[in-house]
Amino acid sequence: MSALTTKCWSVLLAAALVAAVAVAARPGDDSHPLTETFKDWTGHPAIRYLSEPTTDPVADLNRTLQSGQLELRRDGTAGYLRSVLDALKVSTDTQMLVFEKDSVQAPRISAGNPRSLFFNDSVAVGWVRGGFIELASQDPRQGVVFYMLDQAVLGPPSFTRAPKNACLTCHHNYASGGVPGMLVRSARQFSVTHSVPFEKRWGGWYVTGQHGSLHHLGNTALEHLYDEPPPSGTSNWTSLAGKFDTSGYLTEQSDIVALTVFEHQIHMMNLLTRMGWEARVIEYRRTVPEAQRKAEGDDPSDKTVSMEEAAKEVVDYMLFTDEALLPQPIHGATTFAERFSALGPKDRTGRSLRQLDLTHRLLRYPCSYMIYSSQFEQLPALAKAALYGRLWTVLSGKDRDPKYAYLTAADRAAIVDILRDTKRDLPKTFKPLPSAH
Repeated sequence: MSALTTKCWSVLLAAALVAAVAVAARPGDDSHPLTETFKDWTGHPAIRYLSEPTTDPVADLNRTLQSGQLELRRDGTAGYLRSVLDALKVSTDTQMLVFEKDSVQAPRISAGNPRSLFFNDSVAVGWVRGGFIELASQDPRQGVVFYMLDQAVLGPPSFTRAPKNACLTCHHNYASGGVPGMLVRSARQFSVTHSVPFEKRWGGWYVTGQHGSLHHLGNTALEHLYDEPPPSGTSNWTSLAGKFDTSGYLTEQSDIVALTVFEHQIHMMNLLTRMGWEARVIEYRRTVPEAQRKAEGDDPSDKTVSMEEAAKEVVDYMLFTDEALLPQPIHGATTFAERFSALGPKDRTGRSLRQLDLTHRLLRYPCSYMIYSSQFEQLPALAKAALYGRLWTVLSGKDRDPKYAYLTAADRAAIVDILRDTKRDLPKTFKPLPSAH
Protein backbone atom coordinates (compact mmCIF):
# COMPACT_ATOMS: atom_id res chain seq x y z
CA MET A 1 0.00 0.00 0.00
CA SER A 2 1.41 3.40 -0.99
CA ALA A 3 2.12 6.10 1.59
CA LEU A 4 -0.64 8.24 0.07
CA THR A 5 -3.14 5.43 0.24
CA THR A 6 -2.21 4.63 3.83
CA LYS A 7 -2.71 8.26 4.77
CA CYS A 8 -6.14 8.35 3.06
CA TRP A 9 -7.40 5.35 4.99
CA SER A 10 -5.97 6.38 8.36
CA VAL A 11 -7.23 9.97 8.18
CA LEU A 12 -10.75 9.01 7.09
CA LEU A 13 -11.21 5.98 9.33
CA ALA A 14 -12.47 8.22 12.15
CA ALA A 15 -15.46 9.25 10.01
CA ALA A 16 -16.31 5.60 9.40
CA LEU A 17 -16.18 4.85 13.11
CA VAL A 18 -18.66 7.64 13.81
CA ALA A 19 -21.01 6.48 11.06
CA ALA A 20 -20.90 2.92 12.39
CA VAL A 21 -22.89 3.86 15.46
CA ALA A 22 -25.89 4.75 13.33
CA VAL A 23 -25.99 1.57 11.21
CA ALA A 24 -25.26 -1.14 13.76
CA ALA A 25 -28.81 -1.27 15.13
CA ARG A 26 -30.86 -4.38 14.47
CA PRO A 27 -33.87 -4.22 12.16
CA GLY A 28 -37.21 -4.41 13.89
CA ASP A 29 -38.74 -7.55 12.36
CA ASP A 30 -37.62 -10.41 14.60
CA SER A 31 -39.18 -13.03 12.33
CA HIS A 32 -36.12 -12.97 10.05
CA PRO A 33 -33.57 -15.69 10.88
CA LEU A 34 -30.81 -14.16 8.73
CA THR A 35 -31.14 -10.48 9.43
CA GLU A 36 -31.96 -11.06 13.10
CA THR A 37 -28.89 -13.18 13.81
CA PHE A 38 -25.30 -12.09 13.62
CA LYS A 39 -22.13 -14.12 13.72
CA ASP A 40 -18.78 -12.85 12.48
CA TRP A 41 -17.91 -15.64 10.06
CA THR A 42 -15.24 -13.55 8.28
CA GLY A 43 -12.35 -15.50 9.83
CA HIS A 44 -14.03 -18.92 9.77
CA PRO A 45 -12.00 -21.57 7.89
CA ALA A 46 -14.92 -22.09 5.49
CA ILE A 47 -14.95 -18.38 4.60
CA ARG A 48 -11.62 -16.57 5.25
CA TYR A 49 -12.98 -13.30 3.93
CA LEU A 50 -9.73 -11.35 4.36
CA SER A 51 -7.28 -13.99 3.15
CA GLU A 52 -8.92 -15.95 0.32
CA PRO A 53 -8.18 -14.76 -3.24
CA THR A 54 -11.09 -12.82 -4.71
CA THR A 55 -12.68 -12.98 -8.15
CA ASP A 56 -14.80 -9.86 -7.89
CA PRO A 57 -14.96 -7.42 -10.85
CA VAL A 58 -12.49 -4.92 -9.37
CA ALA A 59 -9.94 -7.61 -8.53
CA ASP A 60 -10.24 -8.87 -12.11
CA LEU A 61 -9.83 -5.33 -13.46
CA ASN A 62 -6.80 -4.73 -11.27
CA ARG A 63 -5.12 -7.84 -12.68
CA THR A 64 -5.86 -6.58 -16.20
CA LEU A 65 -4.28 -3.21 -15.37
CA GLN A 66 -1.20 -4.80 -13.86
CA SER A 67 -0.74 -7.01 -16.92
CA GLY A 68 -0.67 -3.94 -19.17
CA GLN A 69 -3.71 -5.03 -21.18
CA LEU A 70 -5.65 -1.89 -20.19
CA GLU A 71 -4.87 1.68 -19.21
CA LEU A 72 -7.13 4.05 -17.32
CA ARG A 73 -7.46 7.59 -18.62
CA ARG A 74 -7.76 10.77 -16.60
CA ASP A 75 -10.55 13.13 -17.64
CA GLY A 76 -10.83 16.53 -15.99
CA THR A 77 -12.12 17.03 -12.46
CA ALA A 78 -13.48 13.49 -12.17
CA GLY A 79 -10.04 12.02 -12.86
CA TYR A 80 -10.23 8.31 -13.64
CA LEU A 81 -13.95 8.03 -12.85
CA ARG A 82 -15.36 7.73 -16.38
CA SER A 83 -12.59 5.37 -17.43
CA VAL A 84 -13.22 3.15 -14.39
CA LEU A 85 -16.96 3.04 -15.12
CA ASP A 86 -16.31 2.09 -18.73
CA ALA A 87 -13.89 -0.66 -17.71
CA LEU A 88 -16.41 -2.10 -15.23
CA LYS A 89 -19.36 -1.73 -17.67
CA VAL A 90 -21.23 0.65 -15.37
CA SER A 91 -23.53 3.14 -17.10
CA THR A 92 -23.50 6.82 -16.12
CA ASP A 93 -27.31 6.83 -16.12
CA THR A 94 -27.14 4.98 -12.79
CA GLN A 95 -25.71 8.05 -11.06
CA MET A 96 -27.20 8.73 -7.61
CA LEU A 97 -26.09 11.68 -5.48
CA VAL A 98 -26.01 11.71 -1.68
CA PHE A 99 -25.12 14.71 0.48
CA GLU A 100 -25.47 13.07 3.90
CA LYS A 101 -22.01 12.73 5.48
CA ASP A 102 -22.25 8.94 5.57
CA SER A 103 -19.06 7.66 3.96
CA VAL A 104 -15.37 7.16 4.60
CA GLN A 105 -15.01 10.50 2.76
CA ALA A 106 -17.55 12.23 5.03
CA PRO A 107 -15.48 15.40 5.61
CA ARG A 108 -15.62 16.18 1.88
CA ILE A 109 -19.36 15.66 1.45
CA SER A 110 -21.94 18.46 1.57
CA ALA A 111 -25.07 19.63 -0.24
CA GLY A 112 -22.81 21.56 -2.59
CA ASN A 113 -20.36 18.68 -3.00
CA PRO A 114 -22.39 15.46 -2.91
CA ARG A 115 -21.01 11.97 -3.31
CA SER A 116 -21.91 10.33 -6.61
CA LEU A 117 -22.64 6.61 -6.79
CA PHE A 118 -22.92 4.38 -9.86
CA PHE A 119 -23.79 0.67 -10.03
CA ASN A 120 -24.48 -2.46 -11.98
CA ASP A 121 -25.40 -5.96 -10.77
CA SER A 122 -22.07 -6.57 -9.05
CA VAL A 123 -20.23 -3.33 -8.33
CA ALA A 124 -20.85 0.16 -6.94
CA VAL A 125 -18.48 3.05 -7.65
CA GLY A 126 -18.37 6.18 -5.49
CA TRP A 127 -16.68 9.52 -6.14
CA VAL A 128 -16.53 12.79 -4.26
CA ARG A 129 -15.18 15.88 -5.98
CA GLY A 130 -11.72 16.47 -4.57
CA GLY A 131 -11.44 12.94 -3.20
CA PHE A 132 -10.62 9.42 -4.29
CA ILE A 133 -12.72 6.76 -6.01
CA GLU A 134 -14.37 4.18 -3.74
CA LEU A 135 -15.45 0.77 -5.02
CA ALA A 136 -17.65 -1.91 -3.48
CA SER A 137 -17.31 -5.05 -5.57
CA GLN A 138 -19.36 -8.23 -5.13
CA ASP A 139 -17.31 -11.40 -5.04
CA PRO A 140 -19.63 -14.31 -5.97
CA ARG A 141 -18.64 -16.22 -2.82
CA GLN A 142 -17.12 -13.79 -0.36
CA GLY A 143 -19.53 -10.87 -0.33
CA VAL A 144 -18.64 -7.26 -0.99
CA VAL A 145 -14.94 -6.38 -1.17
CA PHE A 146 -13.97 -2.73 -0.73
CA TYR A 147 -11.30 -0.85 -2.68
CA MET A 148 -10.05 2.66 -3.35
CA LEU A 149 -8.32 4.26 -6.29
CA ASP A 150 -6.03 7.23 -5.66
CA GLN A 151 -6.57 10.14 -8.01
CA ALA A 152 -2.85 11.00 -7.87
CA VAL A 153 -1.40 12.29 -11.14
CA LEU A 154 1.96 10.56 -10.63
CA GLY A 155 2.40 6.83 -11.14
CA PRO A 156 0.13 4.22 -12.76
CA PRO A 157 -3.29 3.83 -11.11
CA SER A 158 -4.16 0.67 -9.19
CA PHE A 159 -6.94 -0.41 -6.87
CA THR A 160 -6.06 -0.95 -3.22
CA ARG A 161 -8.18 -3.21 -1.02
CA ALA A 162 -9.39 -1.44 2.09
CA PRO A 163 -8.05 -2.57 5.47
CA LYS A 164 -10.67 -4.37 7.56
CA ASN A 165 -11.52 -1.55 9.93
CA ALA A 166 -11.79 1.12 7.22
CA CYS A 167 -15.04 -0.23 5.71
CA LEU A 168 -16.31 -3.24 7.68
CA THR A 169 -16.80 -1.01 10.72
CA CYS A 170 -19.92 0.28 8.92
CA HIS A 171 -20.53 -2.40 6.32
CA HIS A 172 -20.63 -5.55 8.46
CA ASN A 173 -23.57 -5.56 10.85
CA TYR A 174 -27.24 -6.52 11.19
CA ALA A 175 -28.23 -4.04 8.49
CA SER A 176 -25.98 -5.80 5.96
CA GLY A 177 -27.37 -9.21 6.89
CA GLY A 178 -24.32 -10.13 8.99
CA VAL A 179 -21.93 -10.18 6.04
CA PRO A 180 -19.67 -7.57 4.40
CA GLY A 181 -22.21 -5.80 2.23
CA MET A 182 -23.48 -2.56 0.80
CA LEU A 183 -25.97 -0.31 2.58
CA VAL A 184 -28.48 2.32 1.51
CA ARG A 185 -29.66 4.66 4.24
CA SER A 186 -32.13 7.47 4.63
CA ALA A 187 -30.53 10.19 6.74
CA ARG A 188 -30.60 9.72 10.50
CA GLN A 189 -32.96 6.78 10.24
CA PHE A 190 -32.26 3.29 8.98
CA SER A 191 -31.22 1.11 6.10
CA VAL A 192 -33.61 1.21 3.17
CA THR A 193 -34.93 -1.77 1.22
CA HIS A 194 -37.94 -2.11 -1.06
CA SER A 195 -40.14 -2.55 2.02
CA VAL A 196 -39.68 1.02 3.29
CA PRO A 197 -42.54 3.44 2.39
CA PHE A 198 -41.50 6.09 -0.11
CA GLU A 199 -42.27 8.96 2.24
CA LYS A 200 -39.43 7.70 4.45
CA ARG A 201 -36.82 7.28 1.71
CA TRP A 202 -33.96 9.39 0.43
CA GLY A 203 -33.22 11.68 3.34
CA GLY A 204 -29.84 13.18 2.46
CA TRP A 205 -30.12 12.25 -1.23
CA TYR A 206 -30.83 14.23 -4.37
CA VAL A 207 -33.72 12.81 -6.41
CA THR A 208 -34.64 13.66 -10.00
CA GLY A 209 -37.63 12.42 -11.96
CA GLN A 210 -41.41 12.67 -11.88
CA HIS A 211 -43.53 11.18 -9.09
CA GLY A 212 -46.72 13.24 -8.96
CA SER A 213 -47.86 14.06 -5.44
CA LEU A 214 -45.70 11.34 -3.88
CA HIS A 215 -43.73 12.79 -0.98
CA HIS A 216 -40.21 11.69 -0.13
CA LEU A 217 -37.36 13.06 2.00
CA GLY A 218 -34.99 13.75 -0.88
CA ASN A 219 -33.78 17.19 -1.98
CA THR A 220 -34.38 18.55 1.53
CA ALA A 221 -31.74 20.25 3.66
CA LEU A 222 -30.96 17.96 6.57
CA GLU A 223 -31.85 20.54 9.19
CA HIS A 224 -35.39 20.72 7.71
CA LEU A 225 -35.82 17.00 7.05
CA TYR A 226 -38.70 16.53 9.50
CA ASP A 227 -40.32 19.93 9.38
CA GLU A 228 -44.12 20.03 9.49
CA PRO A 229 -45.40 20.92 7.01
CA PRO A 230 -42.54 19.59 4.89
CA PRO A 231 -40.53 22.10 2.83
CA SER A 232 -41.96 22.98 -0.57
CA GLY A 233 -40.12 22.86 -3.87
CA THR A 234 -38.37 19.53 -3.28
CA SER A 235 -40.43 17.34 -5.63
CA ASN A 236 -40.38 16.40 -9.33
CA TRP A 237 -36.99 17.87 -10.13
CA THR A 238 -36.04 17.28 -13.76
CA SER A 239 -32.35 18.16 -13.30
CA LEU A 240 -29.85 19.23 -10.68
CA ALA A 241 -28.59 22.09 -12.83
CA GLY A 242 -28.70 25.26 -10.75
CA LYS A 243 -29.17 23.37 -7.47
CA PHE A 244 -25.40 23.33 -6.83
CA ASP A 245 -22.19 23.61 -8.85
CA THR A 246 -22.28 20.42 -10.92
CA SER A 247 -18.93 20.91 -12.66
CA GLY A 248 -16.98 17.67 -12.72
CA TYR A 249 -20.04 15.44 -12.27
CA LEU A 250 -20.77 13.08 -15.13
CA THR A 251 -24.50 13.95 -15.28
CA GLU A 252 -26.90 16.38 -13.62
CA GLN A 253 -29.24 13.58 -12.52
CA SER A 254 -29.93 11.38 -9.50
CA ASP A 255 -32.60 9.20 -11.07
CA ILE A 256 -35.55 8.08 -8.91
CA VAL A 257 -35.84 4.78 -10.78
CA ALA A 258 -32.14 3.98 -10.37
CA LEU A 259 -32.46 4.73 -6.66
CA THR A 260 -35.44 2.41 -6.32
CA VAL A 261 -33.76 -0.45 -8.18
CA PHE A 262 -30.56 -0.04 -6.16
CA GLU A 263 -32.43 -0.23 -2.85
CA HIS A 264 -33.95 -3.56 -3.80
CA GLN A 265 -30.73 -4.96 -5.21
CA ILE A 266 -28.44 -4.23 -2.27
CA HIS A 267 -30.43 -6.15 0.32
CA MET A 268 -30.92 -9.03 -2.12
CA MET A 269 -27.16 -9.24 -2.60
CA ASN A 270 -26.54 -9.28 1.15
CA LEU A 271 -29.12 -12.00 1.77
CA LEU A 272 -27.62 -14.23 -0.93
CA THR A 273 -24.14 -13.77 0.50
CA ARG A 274 -25.29 -14.59 4.02
CA MET A 275 -27.13 -17.73 2.93
CA GLY A 276 -24.07 -18.83 0.97
CA TRP A 277 -21.81 -18.34 3.98
CA GLU A 278 -24.15 -20.29 6.25
CA ALA A 279 -24.26 -23.16 3.74
CA ARG A 280 -20.47 -23.24 3.46
CA VAL A 281 -20.07 -23.46 7.23
CA ILE A 282 -22.65 -26.26 7.36
CA GLU A 283 -20.87 -28.18 4.58
CA TYR A 284 -17.50 -27.64 6.26
CA ARG A 285 -18.79 -29.11 9.51
CA ARG A 286 -20.29 -32.08 7.69
CA THR A 287 -17.15 -32.95 5.73
CA VAL A 288 -14.12 -31.90 7.80
CA PRO A 289 -13.01 -34.16 10.68
CA GLU A 290 -13.64 -32.78 14.17
CA ALA A 291 -9.95 -32.66 15.09
CA GLN A 292 -9.14 -30.62 12.00
CA ARG A 293 -12.05 -28.27 12.60
CA LYS A 294 -10.85 -27.67 16.15
CA ALA A 295 -7.30 -27.01 14.95
CA GLU A 296 -8.56 -24.55 12.35
CA GLY A 297 -10.52 -22.57 14.92
CA ASP A 298 -14.12 -23.61 14.25
CA ASP A 299 -16.23 -23.10 17.36
CA PRO A 300 -19.12 -25.62 17.34
CA SER A 301 -21.07 -23.45 19.78
CA ASP A 302 -21.49 -20.90 16.99
CA LYS A 303 -24.80 -22.04 15.53
CA THR A 304 -25.71 -21.85 11.86
CA VAL A 305 -29.09 -20.91 10.41
CA SER A 306 -30.99 -23.78 8.82
CA MET A 307 -31.24 -23.66 5.06
CA GLU A 308 -35.01 -24.10 5.19
CA GLU A 309 -35.50 -21.05 7.42
CA ALA A 310 -32.97 -19.01 5.48
CA ALA A 311 -34.68 -19.88 2.20
CA LYS A 312 -38.01 -18.59 3.51
CA GLU A 313 -36.59 -15.15 4.18
CA VAL A 314 -34.58 -14.96 0.97
CA VAL A 315 -37.46 -16.12 -1.24
CA ASP A 316 -39.90 -13.75 0.46
CA TYR A 317 -37.60 -10.87 -0.37
CA MET A 318 -36.92 -12.23 -3.85
CA LEU A 319 -40.68 -12.27 -4.54
CA PHE A 320 -41.24 -8.77 -3.06
CA THR A 321 -43.55 -10.11 -0.35
CA ASP A 322 -43.15 -7.02 1.81
CA GLU A 323 -42.76 -4.46 -0.99
CA ALA A 324 -44.04 -0.96 -0.26
CA LEU A 325 -46.30 -0.32 -3.22
CA LEU A 326 -46.11 2.89 -5.20
CA PRO A 327 -48.86 5.35 -4.26
CA GLN A 328 -48.14 7.23 -7.50
CA PRO A 329 -46.41 6.20 -10.75
CA ILE A 330 -42.77 7.25 -11.01
CA HIS A 331 -40.79 8.22 -14.11
CA GLY A 332 -37.04 8.60 -14.30
CA ALA A 333 -35.22 11.58 -15.71
CA THR A 334 -32.67 9.49 -17.63
CA THR A 335 -32.46 6.50 -19.96
CA PHE A 336 -31.96 4.17 -16.99
CA ALA A 337 -35.45 2.62 -16.93
CA GLU A 338 -35.48 1.78 -20.64
CA ARG A 339 -31.91 0.48 -20.67
CA PHE A 340 -32.40 -1.64 -17.54
CA SER A 341 -35.66 -3.17 -18.79
CA ALA A 342 -33.99 -4.19 -22.05
CA LEU A 343 -31.13 -6.13 -20.43
CA GLY A 344 -32.92 -9.48 -20.15
CA PRO A 345 -32.54 -12.41 -20.38
CA LYS A 346 -35.87 -12.84 -22.12
CA ASP A 347 -38.16 -15.81 -22.51
CA ARG A 348 -39.49 -17.03 -25.84
CA THR A 349 -42.25 -14.39 -25.79
CA GLY A 350 -39.89 -11.50 -24.95
CA ARG A 351 -40.72 -11.25 -21.24
CA SER A 352 -38.02 -10.57 -18.67
CA LEU A 353 -37.66 -10.32 -14.90
CA ARG A 354 -35.98 -6.94 -15.48
CA GLN A 355 -39.08 -5.38 -16.99
CA LEU A 356 -40.11 -2.47 -14.77
CA ASP A 357 -43.66 -1.63 -13.77
CA LEU A 358 -43.24 1.73 -11.92
CA THR A 359 -47.00 2.25 -11.75
CA HIS A 360 -47.91 0.20 -8.68
CA ARG A 361 -44.70 -1.70 -7.94
CA LEU A 362 -41.08 -1.88 -9.04
CA LEU A 363 -41.10 -4.91 -11.36
CA ARG A 364 -43.74 -6.05 -13.81
CA TYR A 365 -43.12 -9.65 -12.74
CA PRO A 366 -42.31 -9.67 -9.00
CA CYS A 367 -39.26 -11.90 -8.85
CA SER A 368 -35.77 -10.49 -8.41
CA TYR A 369 -33.53 -10.36 -11.47
CA MET A 370 -30.64 -11.12 -9.06
CA ILE A 371 -31.54 -14.77 -9.54
CA TYR A 372 -29.31 -14.45 -12.65
CA SER A 373 -26.34 -13.01 -10.75
CA SER A 374 -23.05 -14.88 -10.48
CA GLN A 375 -23.62 -14.67 -6.75
CA PHE A 376 -26.77 -16.81 -7.04
CA GLU A 377 -25.18 -19.10 -9.61
CA GLN A 378 -22.22 -19.87 -7.34
CA LEU A 379 -24.22 -20.61 -4.21
CA PRO A 380 -23.37 -23.94 -2.59
CA ALA A 381 -25.64 -26.73 -3.80
CA LEU A 382 -27.21 -26.95 -0.34
CA ALA A 383 -28.33 -23.31 -0.46
CA LYS A 384 -29.46 -23.32 -4.07
CA ALA A 385 -31.58 -26.45 -3.60
CA ALA A 386 -33.29 -24.89 -0.59
CA LEU A 387 -33.99 -21.67 -2.50
CA TYR A 388 -35.40 -23.42 -5.56
CA GLY A 389 -37.49 -25.68 -3.36
CA ARG A 390 -38.97 -22.77 -1.44
CA LEU A 391 -39.49 -20.73 -4.61
CA TRP A 392 -41.55 -23.51 -6.16
CA THR A 393 -43.53 -24.03 -2.94
CA VAL A 394 -44.65 -20.40 -3.04
CA LEU A 395 -45.13 -19.99 -6.80
CA SER A 396 -47.05 -23.26 -7.15
CA GLY A 397 -49.46 -22.24 -4.39
CA LYS A 398 -48.55 -25.11 -2.07
CA ASP A 399 -47.98 -22.54 0.65
CA ARG A 400 -51.37 -20.87 1.09
CA ASP A 401 -50.21 -18.21 3.54
CA PRO A 402 -52.35 -15.07 2.94
CA LYS A 403 -49.19 -12.97 2.68
CA TYR A 404 -48.71 -14.41 -0.82
CA ALA A 405 -52.17 -13.37 -2.00
CA TYR A 406 -50.64 -10.42 -3.89
CA LEU A 407 -49.15 -12.93 -6.35
CA THR A 408 -51.90 -13.37 -8.91
CA ALA A 409 -52.24 -16.50 -11.02
CA ALA A 410 -50.92 -14.48 -13.96
CA ASP A 411 -47.89 -13.35 -11.91
CA ARG A 412 -47.05 -16.88 -10.84
CA ALA A 413 -47.48 -18.36 -14.31
CA ALA A 414 -45.37 -15.64 -15.94
CA ILE A 415 -42.53 -15.95 -13.42
CA VAL A 416 -42.40 -19.74 -13.83
CA ASP A 417 -42.48 -19.48 -17.64
CA ILE A 418 -39.67 -16.90 -17.66
CA LEU A 419 -37.54 -19.00 -15.33
CA ARG A 420 -38.14 -22.16 -17.35
CA ASP A 421 -36.88 -20.40 -20.48
CA THR A 422 -33.95 -18.53 -18.92
CA LYS A 423 -32.53 -20.59 -16.01
CA ARG A 424 -30.49 -23.56 -17.17
CA ASP A 425 -30.29 -25.23 -13.76
CA LEU A 426 -33.96 -24.79 -12.86
CA PRO A 427 -35.24 -28.03 -11.30
CA LYS A 428 -37.67 -30.12 -13.32
CA THR A 429 -40.22 -29.66 -10.55
CA PHE A 430 -40.98 -26.23 -12.06
CA LYS A 431 -43.93 -27.10 -14.31
CA PRO A 432 -46.02 -24.60 -16.31
CA LEU A 433 -48.81 -23.04 -14.26
CA PRO A 434 -52.27 -22.03 -15.50
CA SER A 435 -52.83 -18.28 -15.58
CA ALA A 436 -56.14 -16.64 -14.76
CA HIS A 437 -58.48 -15.84 -17.62
